Amino acid sequence: MGMSTMNAAVLTRPKQIEMKQTGIPTPKDNEVLIRIRAVGLCGSDVHYYEHGKIGRYVVEKPIILGHEASGEIVKLGAQAPAHLKVGQRVAIEPGATCGACEYCTTDRYNLCPHVEFLATPPYDGAFSEYVAMRADLVFPIPEDMSYETAALVEPFSVGLHAVRRGGLQANETVVIMGMGPIGLLTVANAKLAGAKTIIGVDLEQNRLDVALKMGATHTVNLRSENLADKVNEITDHQGVDVAFETAGNPKAVQGAVASVKRGGRVVVVGMSPEDEVPVNMSIIVDSEIDLRGVFRYHDTYLAAIDILSKKIVDIEQIITGKYTLGETAAAFEQAINDKTNTLKIMVYPQ
Repeated sequence: MGMSTMNAAVLTRPKQIEMKQTGIPTPKDNEVLIRIRAVGLCGSDVHYYEHGKIGRYVVEKPIILGHEASGEIVKLGAQAPAHLKVGQRVAIEPGATCGACEYCTTDRYNLCPHVEFLATPPYDGAFSEYVAMRADLVFPIPEDMSYETAALVEPFSVGLHAVRRGGLQANETVVIMGMGPIGLLTVANAKLAGAKTIIGVDLEQNRLDVALKMGATHTVNLRSENLADKVNEITDHQGVDVAFETAGNPKAVQGAVASVKRGGRVVVVGMSPEDEVPVNMSIIVDSEIDLRGVFRYHDTYLAAIDILSKKIVDIEQIITGKYTLGETAAAFEQAINDKTNTLKIMVYPQ
């Protein structure tokens, strides 16, 4: 570690990413310095790149994006715990919460209002050669786990938390709206939870094909098939126990509400571009439907690493493109311009 500067892909303004030399961070006592090996490109990154904001989070100065990251420890802060060693390969949980508020002290730390989350303004992310990270957010991975799988622990955690929030039980029936990376990883987690019937819904046939490989039992292509008719046919006119909305699309929210049985649960994971989405309240009241929001995840990393280390889920089949750090701008353009063929893009900072 003789150098003092590193390369980083910096979003300088919407749709403008520039390669810059920036200082390698010095880890604080409770941090470790990580050489970043793989970073997944997330829909939220693309949103910041295109629009400069998501909801109440606004990019006001140049920012390094990327929060789905893995790498190896190169330096330990003075108080780093004994189980972490230089050279260790790790997955990074990207949200440093305060540990003291009512949410942090009641096992819902994903709701901490003081969280510092990688690549959420004003905090820099991981499209860079090195990142300093609080030691309690750094999780060793098995030697035979790839850096790609380790980076995907982050979006896999969203699917795992969504399934937990939905209270999904073995033998229940599920519909999942939207077969992007989060939808596909929700499919995988629904299968792991023992769902009997898993219906994947999307407009793109190639995404539905991947859904079947990830554990979906049925698919609905909205370009050629009617959602209500298909759900009725598959569930014998009962509707599903749980509907997950992972598309971030108002129509998908409405489709999810319409697909559940009386007394069913609707779990909304996707962040819609519109703050307000019209839903049929009379159905929600008359059928006593539970509507549950999902924000990121909590307490998922150890479980996710354990699940993925068993190789039951072939998570890397969602990777559709690989780019170097210098090609980060091209990776974003690929994600925007070829939505049909793009699922998860990986960027390699080394």
